[in-house]
Amino acid sequence: MSTITDPHAAAEALLTRLGAAEQLSELHQAAQPWDKPAPFGQRRDLPPFPVHALPTWVADHMVAVAEETQTPLDLAGCVGLAALSTAAGGRAVVNVRGSWTEPVNLFVLVAMPPGSRKSAVFRAMTAPLHRAEKALADRIGPQITEAEVARRLAADVAEKAARTASSARGEAAPEAVAEAQSAALAVEGIKVPVLPRLVADDITPETAASLLTEQGGRLAVLSAEGGIFATLAGRYSGTPNLDLFLKGHAGDALIVDRRGRTERVDSAALTMGLAVQPEIVADIAGMPGFRGKGLLGRILYSLPKSNVGYRRIDSPPVPEPVMARYDGNLQQLTIGMHDWEDPARLVLSAEADQIFTEHRRRTETRLRPDSGDLGHITDWAGKFDGAVMRLAGLIHLATHVDDGWRRPISADTVNAAISLGEYFTAHALATFDAMGADSDVDAARTVHAWLERTRTARFTIREAFTALSRSRFRKVAELEAPLDLLEQLGWIRREPPPPRSGPGRKPSPAYRVHPELAGRDIA
Repeated sequence: MSTITDPHAAAEALLTRLGAAEQLSELHQAAQPWDKPAPFGQRRDLPPFPVHALPTWVADHMVAVAEETQTPLDLAGCVGLAALSTAAGGRAVVNVRGSWTEPVNLFVLVAMPPGSRKSAVFRAMTAPLHRAEKALADRIGPQITEAEVARRLAADVAEKAARTASSARGEAAPEAVAEAQSAALAVEGIKVPVLPRLVADDITPETAASLLTEQGGRLAVLSAEGGIFATLAGRYSGTPNLDLFLKGHAGDALIVDRRGRTERVDSAALTMGLAVQPEIVADIAGMPGFRGKGLLGRILYSLPKSNVGYRRIDSPPVPEPVMARYDGNLQQLTIGMHDWEDPARLVLSAEADQIFTEHRRRTETRLRPDSGDLGHITDWAGKFDGAVMRLAGLIHLATHVDDGWRRPISADTVNAAISLGEYFTAHALATFDAMGADSDVDAARTVHAWLERTRTARFTIREAFTALSRSRFRKVAELEAPLDLLEQLGWIRREPPPPRSGPGRKPSPAYRVHPELAGRDIA
């Protein structure tokens, strides 16, 4: 057995066995002061959906559906707004001032991860629309049958008149021709009503345009998926086709050539309500023409925080009285406004007009490119005030289901619409930030969220890889870039590698976490 005679060498060997170097390194790391970390950008804690802004019968049902499905209020809230837009879109406009009018149809998008029960919320919030659609079809069914029979009989008369005119000679010919023409015009004068259609799901722009013209210029595209964006980008045709959605939001005239004839809608009114996966939000920014032509600027965005993994298992169902009231009122609003061909014109009360004028002044300063928080998203923010008026119109009609078109929009309603507008503004800022973020920034945010949630003070790369989703990070190497970015921003600090103590696998690199993120006092 060998012995160490050099006291210094003996001390070093003992310290190595005790791990003194590693302990001193940890103490040194812990003692180093931390600077304030740099922010990621516009991504921040986003405001919750302002349920109080909506009438009680809508708000109560939203809250109950969110509780039963254990989903964020944002999802039920946004789908509820799309349902109101479906009921009233194209049937009413808000006379803001002078020649400025805003139709009350909306484009709403909610981003939720897979497994978030989007379909269940869609069913609960839109079911009354489907029942109203069936009620309208039952009401108009006999009229369709009557018109079809009358048209067939008139066509038989016209055919006989045409045969008579073709064989008539001499003085009888002009009268026979006139009778044939009159009979043909009579056929054309008999219009067969179409079955009412309120909602479409995954549909091509061409089919949607045809359906919209058949329905008098009104249609809603409601879906718990985001496939419509790929269709608009040219998934089937190879060419982007955004015109219907651009015109359908603005209320512009739409001309459709189909089946050998041309049809025109003077004021198209399209509603869009979608729930998509978060990655689609980033994808649509790169789709040809989506931002340049203004489609992205027309959408109200919502990016709720997922509660998957924290949901109650025994959540209560929606109370029957709450469901019945929502169902009855939404059906009443839908059926009552369905036959309005000349849109109801809603006006602001004097006090409401004053409040909205002050709101517009505030918005204008926010659009300044040098100092305004909305200066970099003017394509969206330029339509912000118009969106507030659309929201005000919907809240007004939902508040006064029986006779909203007879009343002016109140100051309380405009204030409620402004609160909804501020909610969507905060989420729009985060959305456009996400659209511009690269994959490394997005990955860094995922790691940052894990550290924030777990309050981890120190971790190794292997520990992080084990804890994070395998669908997000498939290999350990994919963590290198986001961890490097977090270190550059000051959120984490890499520890010096410990000395090798013999053969075996190299120790996994370790990181210290900023005290602000780990929930500790800053040194």
